[in-house]
Amino acid sequence: MLLISIAYIIALFFAMNIGASGTAAAMGPAYGSGAIPKKRVAMILVAISAFVGALAGGEVVKTIGGGIIPSSIIDVQLVIIILGSACLTLFIANLLGIPLSTSEVVVGAIVGAGIAFQALYFQKLLVIVSFWVIVPIVAFILAYVSGKFITKLEKKYPSLTGKGKWKKVLVVLLILAGCLEAYAAGMNNVANAVGPLVGAGLIDINTAVIVGGLFVGLGAIFLGGRVLETNGKQITKLSLMQGTAVSTTGGTLVIVASLFGLPVPLTQVTTSAIVGIGTADNGFQLWQKGIIKKIIKVWIVSPVFSLVMSYGLILVFLQADFYTAVVIVSVFIATVGSISLARAVKKEKRALHDQGGGI
Repeated sequence: MLLISIAYIIALFFAMNIGASGTAAAMGPAYGSGAIPKKRVAMILVAISAFVGALAGGEVVKTIGGGIIPSSIIDVQLVIIILGSACLTLFIANLLGIPLSTSEVVVGAIVGAGIAFQALYFQKLLVIVSFWVIVPIVAFILAYVSGKFITKLEKKYPSLTGKGKWKKVLVVLLILAGCLEAYAAGMNNVANAVGPLVGAGLIDINTAVIVGGLFVGLGAIFLGGRVLETNGKQITKLSLMQGTAVSTTGGTLVIVASLFGLPVPLTQVTTSAIVGIGTADNGFQLWQKGIIKKIIKVWIVSPVFSLVMSYGLILVFLQADFYTAVVIVSVFIATVGSISLARAVKKEKRALHDQGGGI
């Protein structure tokens, strides 16, 4: 009973962190463009929309619960390890204010479990990972094309920039587009928290999406401020029409993926659309911004980090394979140490150059 309670606590806490990360993905454009000036209002809207979307997320729950690894190997202990690994990775990202893909960290943790038990549906995993690459690229292309078209319209009709008679209409459209994307967030991402519980037979799908959706909404309200700020204002400034294009593109693509039961990186899709709009407006110089580079690095590291953590915890607590666990920890320490040493050497060389040192 204690382990079941722990599994539920981790899952619901994870759902709250999903809500925090999904806030930026759904309402970042509306907030960044000024359509919703107050963060609290933006977070309440995304919470309501995400809850409604969660009620339609059953297909993705099935995939997370038993489409990547056999549901027969999923028990309470494994659920705790999978969700704990994913939750810790996501929580660290939220503290840093980085919009992280919950789908990537959960699938990474599940894959780590599949590797540990040598039971992994590689074909299904390949399809999922392929869509992780394809959908953001499609989002970037669609947003880039939309951005070019919007720029021409705004130059020809200045009132469409949101400063004339069309401002109220454009504001309403952008907020509706943000709600659409928030709906997509709930539809796709609630499975990341409750899917393992369903796979272990601890809760049925209908109850899972209701409870998960509720806690995703609470997370959006209470934990989503920093990520909202990052996605809304630190990547590129958006006009009302540009923000509408971003949210509509991201929301539509994620809803389509959800109908097929595919967990896709919502924040990655939305951020790609934002970058596409920004590139159309400002050129590829946008890619020089440090925040873009930081987000891309986290996208790459996050699924691998959760995979290794999940695999290592299973070796220690379920299989008592301490030797392999020591090797994993040693490799991690060596990697971190090497990166730190490389940075120290680079900093020392820069200091010598600035001071005129050397030969």
